[in-house]
Amino acid sequence: MTTICVDAMGGDEGPEVVLDGIDAALSADSDLSVLVSGPEDVVTPFAASRERVRALVASEVIGMGEHPADAVRAKRDSSIVRGCQAVRSGDADGFFSAGSTGAIFAAATLHVGRIRGIKRPAIASALPGLSGRDTIFCDMGANADARPEMIVQFAQMGRAFSHILLGVEDASVALLSNGSEDTKGSEAALAAHAALAEACGDAGWFKGNCEGGDILAGRFDVIVTDGFTGNVALKTIEGTAKFILGRVKGAVEQSTRAKLGAGLLKPSLKAVAAELSGDDYGGAMLLGVKAPVLIGHGATSREAVKNGTLACARAVREGLVDKVAQQVS
Repeated sequence: MTTICVDAMGGDEGPEVVLDGIDAALSADSDLSVLVSGPEDVVTPFAASRERVRALVASEVIGMGEHPADAVRAKRDSSIVRGCQAVRSGDADGFFSAGSTGAIFAAATLHVGRIRGIKRPAIASALPGLSGRDTIFCDMGANADARPEMIVQFAQMGRAFSHILLGVEDASVALLSNGSEDTKGSEAALAAHAALAEACGDAGWFKGNCEGGDILAGRFDVIVTDGFTGNVALKTIEGTAKFILGRVKGAVEQSTRAKLGAGLLKPSLKAVAAELSGDDYGGAMLLGVKAPVLIGHGATSREAVKNGTLACARAVREGLVDKVAQQVS
């Protein structure tokens, strides 16, 4: 049986949503057990009434606004730190939390540990594409500065993750830049391009540069960049999506005719919003640590917690860590 530790205190919606998501995941997977971390009054009654749930009592909570590294060092009995320690000790096979991304990154790097040879873990997630082909985007914010050899590892880890999550056997990789030509980009981008081309050799998986418009086009299986650029790009996509949906909502309210038309389009608009929310995958994977660690969105939902827990269990069963290690070696 696969055991995933789930942080009951992760997310903006309160532990009730997380616990509901755990119940949904348990119903969907009969070979899943959950170690739920959080305050005693939250996790103990929940675990006591369920066969495949155990409580991991943690007296502290790391808030979204706290300095990640400082909080991880100071709050050793927090639900995030205790959860990562449980993975390291073997009490759980993976960890899921919708809490502070920085704190999860720091705790997982410190307590779960890096895979041998990995210079820095990176955050990766699948983004939808217009072509119907999803793309793994990495790094999404873990490493603001990334040396060329780190970008190469992001590509290798992304290819392994694409195989596990999307079923792609030989994933193609592109480097995010300000133009598709090989000569485009900053000095850092040009150095990363050269390193990726050398690492690929004659294998053919590195396809060169791509532009921001390619992120949601579905042209490549993996797109890599440094965490600063990746996070700015991701937040721009999220902000643009909110702007468009807000403008559509405002336009709908202008007339009765528009409201009638919106009623017909509502199912389709909901489907688009759901695709952009990332709930289908439950969050982003922290690649490069010794066990699957999945980071959910702060404004997470019951469905996202369910899918995040299931995705973490799937990564355990399909050997994500071993595949990452093989790619990098």
